Amino acid sequence: MRRLIHVAWLLAAAQLAAAAPLRVDQVAPGVYVHIGQHKDFEEGYDGDIANVGFVVGSDAVAVIDTGGSYAVGMALKRALRAVTRLPIRYVINTHGHPDHVFGNAAFIEADPAEGEERPRLVGHATLPRFLALRGDAYVRNLKQQLGAGAGASRLVAPGETVQDRLTLDLGGRKLELRAWPKAHTDNDLSVFDAASGTLWTGDLLFIERTPAIDGDVQGWLAAMDALDKMPAGRTIPGHGPVTRDRKAALARQRHYLATLLHDVRASIRQGADMPATMATAAASERSRWQLFDIVNRRNVNLLYPILEWE
Repeated sequence: MRRLIHVAWLLAAAQLAAAAPLRVDQVAPGVYVHIGQHKDFEEGYDGDIANVGFVVGSDAVAVIDTGGSYAVGMALKRALRAVTRLPIRYVINTHGHPDHVFGNAAFIEADPAEGEERPRLVGHATLPRFLALRGDAYVRNLKQQLGAGAGASRLVAPGETVQDRLTLDLGGRKLELRAWPKAHTDNDLSVFDAASGTLWTGDLLFIERTPAIDGDVQGWLAAMDALDKMPAGRTIPGHGPVTRDRKAALARQRHYLATLLHDVRASIRQGADMPATMATAAASERSRWQLFDIVNRRNVNLLYPILEWE
């Protein structure tokens, strides 16, 4: 039975490996990005909603986030191999949400015949625990969302973690990783490529897509203040287009989060219950964000019980 399962897994992996490569754009010398779609997990989700990509040095490559399924990860790997044959030395997870990490498995399967080495998976110090707690639910949900498209998808936690800061050398190019206190999640990591002045924020920054809360809003606002001061000319958010106007993007996100906090607190003071608050909180922001009604309701669902006990 185990042999049959293994053979079936290999066949699924082979089929997925043959998928077309993701479209990636070079946004700076050696910096390649695939922009994810604005789809929700519960409607039309195909694993390809997060921004993912890679940075190429003179000796090696670092992948930054891997997508929401094995298939997406493999398509990213194929796009990378169309650009360079340099070894993939690092796979960096900016945080543990499923749309960013399920593609890890596509990269740990190094092919010695192709001269590949097994990359080092890197993430926030709390990421392994986060994935251990949520892993079963994430796998279950992915199978429901993608059906056969979930294929060989599985979660692979990082073996190397960042407590505060870590510098990775790609040869003539260094990436500066920073682990943040609880913000969008409790395991957010940013990546700064000094050579090109490019900052990868992960989901500490959303552009166009409604910011989703899974951590601490006050901590997130504090992290945004720090991101605002970083010396980057170009910013790659976790969702949405690459921007050269980070200040404006952060200001827009800050306004949404501050408005949401204010409105939920006001509803609680006025005695409104959670369903009523879901319909009114941050309603003034609706026209400014995609997927607002779906994501904003979830944000209220998380915030209301917390703020109720302030």
